[in-house]
Amino acid sequence: MPGASPVSPCAGESIRAPWLVHRMRGTTHGKRDAAAWRLSRTQHGVLARRQLLALGFSSKQIERRIERGRLHPVGRGVYSVGRRELSPKGWWMAAILACGASACLSHRSAGALYGICEERPGRVDVSVRHAGKIERPGIRVRSRPSLPSEDIGTLDRLPITSPVRTLVDLATELPTKNLLRAVNEADKLEVLDAETVRAELDSRTGQPGVKRLAALLDRDTFVLTEEELERLFLPLAREVGLPLPLTGEIVNGYEVDFFWPEFKLVVETDGLRYHRTPSAQAKDARRDQAHTAAGYARLRFSHHQVKYEPAYVKRILGQTVSRLSRIHT
Repeated sequence: MPGASPVSPCAGESIRAPWLVHRMRGTTHGKRDAAAWRLSRTQHGVLARRQLLALGFSSKQIERRIERGRLHPVGRGVYSVGRRELSPKGWWMAAILACGASACLSHRSAGALYGICEERPGRVDVSVRHAGKIERPGIRVRSRPSLPSEDIGTLDRLPITSPVRTLVDLATELPTKNLLRAVNEADKLEVLDAETVRAELDSRTGQPGVKRLAALLDRDTFVLTEEELERLFLPLAREVGLPLPLTGEIVNGYEVDFFWPEFKLVVETDGLRYHRTPSAQAKDARRDQAHTAAGYARLRFSHHQVKYEPAYVKRILGQTVSRLSRIHT
């Protein structure tokens, strides 16, 4: 599927194809053409040959329209209506139609439609819910007969794997930093949040990608109780020469986790790295800005770092305390 083809408004969304306009007069042909026109508009300007046959067009009639430039082949058994150029969504729909009735966008192409990752240039990722090998130019077709129907939905009139299934699929092929970015983008765009994903993964044990995605989310959505956090963090603070901090103190109008007034040091800890709504992120930014404006040093650690990366936490804390000691003594 030539994904790098020129982009213009979808046929069917901007103009009416001439071969449809002059036939819409109540005749059998006109009704058939009108039905084809309506269908193309719901499919980003493309139609499959099987759909035209189902509407009553003969093979000869289809070939005649191709010869006259009223249908333009854009893939195996798939045509753009009225004009050759298609939008990106038109090319995605053409790839889906070229792979059969059970096809849907998946993997990186699904991620691109959700806006959480980039598509591989020159290739559309499609999954089909039946066995057998399918080869189409420019399309990577995955045969997945066990793909459940609840893992498939629609977005912008395109069949697509669900957000959770898409992230699980991406976990089978994206590098870690790109997978992290995809999870972050899914949260930022409110496609879904990390808690929702993690809760669903427990019912998907054994599926490719689940173990890797769960490990990533367990690391970055790890939560300690308040007692556990103090029990683990306070010894690290003592080891770098800090006295007992104030906890739950109001500093610059905000309640903070740990506060050392003699060093003007604020330490915050986060239990959920990804599950941050836009309003929560804005509040965090205002909090940090208030501390900075007042001349306070601030550090932020995740709960996972406190429990599983104590050497790192201690190193950063120690370097900060060393710098602040020179300033405040």
